[in-house]
Amino acid sequence: MAAKGTDSKSGNLSALPNVSAASAKKLVAAKIDSVAKLAKSSTASLQKAGLSEAIASKAIAAAKAATKVKSVAKKTTTKAKATAKKAPAKAKKAATAAKSSAKKTTTKAKAAAKATPSKISKAAKASVSKVKKAAKETGRKGGVIKVPKSVDQMDWMKRLKKR
Repeated sequence: MAAKGTDSKSGNLSALPNVSAASAKKLVAAKIDSVAKLAKSSTASLQKAGLSEAIASKAIAAAKAATKVKSVAKKTTTKAKATAKKAPAKAKKAATAAKSSAKKTTTKAKAAAKATPSKISKAAKASVSKVKKAAKETGRKGGVIKVPKSVDQMDWMKRLKKR
């Protein structure tokens, strides 16, 4: 059973570029059994484990890059989950706002519809009172008719003279 665990740990390390299966086994034997531990290691400690200086520096660089990618992926996943949790609440808030806006608009339209007949009736009453007042003053409905005294005062004659 212990050999199986060692194989899976060395498999994780050998997935990195520039780390062979033999190098991974050497690292696991030196108790460097994860990518995070490899990223924190120094080239001197990897050389003690049996790796060359060139391979040790390349392995550390690959482990640091893999750790960075993993942390960025984890942050992105966390942000995505948080956004997904907030999405229903935002949608509900937007729906509530739309509903209240629709209610306000409906209320305003109803108030305007109620006010319109009263405005029309006020305007009609005002015009009727004007007609009644004119009829009372002159004895007739409407304004005074101007009768021209001569042909020169007629509209058609004035137009002819302007030409």
